[in-house]
Amino acid sequence: MERTLIKDLKNYVGTEVLINGVVNVARHQGKMAFFDFRDRSSLIQGVVFGKPEVLEIAKDIGAEYSVAVKGIINQRPEKMINVNVLNGDIELEITSIEVLNASAPMPFDLDGELSLETVLDNRPLTLKMQRAQDIFKVSATIVQAYRDALIKRDFVEFQSPSLVGSDAEGGAEVFKVEYFNGRTANLATSPQLYKEIMTGAFERVFTIAKIFRAEKSATTRHLAEITQMDFEMGFIKDHNDVMNELEAVTREVVNSVVAKHSEVFSRFNTTAPALPEGPYPRLTLLETQTILKEEYGIDAIGELDMEPEHERKICEWAKAKHNSDFVFITEFPTDKRAFYSLEIPEKPELCRSFDLLFRGLEINSGAQRYHEYDSMVAKMKRRNLDPDKFGFYLMHHKYGVAPHGGCSTGLERFTSRMLELPNVKEAVPFPRDINRIDTLLSQLDE
Repeated sequence: MERTLIKDLKNYVGTEVLINGVVNVARHQGKMAFFDFRDRSSLIQGVVFGKPEVLEIAKDIGAEYSVAVKGIINQRPEKMINVNVLNGDIELEITSIEVLNASAPMPFDLDGELSLETVLDNRPLTLKMQRAQDIFKVSATIVQAYRDALIKRDFVEFQSPSLVGSDAEGGAEVFKVEYFNGRTANLATSPQLYKEIMTGAFERVFTIAKIFRAEKSATTRHLAEITQMDFEMGFIKDHNDVMNELEAVTREVVNSVVAKHSEVFSRFNTTAPALPEGPYPRLTLLETQTILKEEYGIDAIGELDMEPEHERKICEWAKAKHNSDFVFITEFPTDKRAFYSLEIPEKPELCRSFDLLFRGLEINSGAQRYHEYDSMVAKMKRRNLDPDKFGFYLMHHKYGVAPHGGCSTGLERFTSRMLELPNVKEAVPFPRDINRIDTLLSQLDE
């Protein structure tokens, strides 16, 4: 008999089926046994009665057992229908059970409240929790919707390298890796230089890449290994073209998540993100600081970047004034942005750059890049970078790359804000940070 997925069982009322699944709950009651089974598609209740040979097998089966179950799908009497559970109008009358693999007793209740440390320390088990499955299904939809939105806009996907010869941001917080011939390579901190190069050949490109940051930060916002969703586009007028594209893409991503996972928001005690009827609000950094002072009494005018509290407050303002959970912040100081961010000609102390904030957190950063060779070399020298070490990257400037720009969205941050998770680490199946690789680093020497 071929396996039937649980979600399709309503089509087989009155017939015998075979399901493969895992026992969610086992309840043994004398001459009867009740089970809740799950597979990748849904849940179903099964019951054993009037079959002593099946009950003999069933009495030893507990939670998390993998089983193959045959049974007849019955319609429940109207008074026994439970509209609040999946498949609450049908029941599986079990005719045989085969144990595919037994399970030791679980060390904790998968439906209980667990600390984040317990969740992460026991990740092989806690991935089975409804909360974790909701998070990572939402995350998967974000990736798929992002990819689909860009492909239909003529972007070409490419795979960016994780091993690089020099840090793409020109910084020092990198992971060193022993390479061939006595050389040292770095784990990439960004796909930036490579996606710029790709625009010279394909004009519009994107990549979903693992990047690595050796920042010794232990906050609710930081990870050492991150998934970045990057795109870059040629023949732009300025950074506004990039923001227009990003806004369209993020709208599609949000709408896809809401359409596919609407029930998840209520389970997480939050709502679907607010999308304004008009464009996302766009504020310069100075305008943002002025609003913070006038509306919230926060005097940050003249500061070179935004503090976490500033991000939260300006998002609060955007939601109240524009019904938008997204807000763009533009025109950051040139000296505080990456070396490839292009200055505003009439205001060279500022650059054509932006951040996209979502529900109080920066999830994306972008800019127009340098495209003219001599200007790029001069900027590198001003930043005390050696152009000779960037010869591979500068090739695309020297031989005629079009004006271009792009941006980078952190998948984990996007996911965490979509569901308003308190810690970005919860948005990663296997987070790496200053304290953890699977288990806490302090435990590895024990």
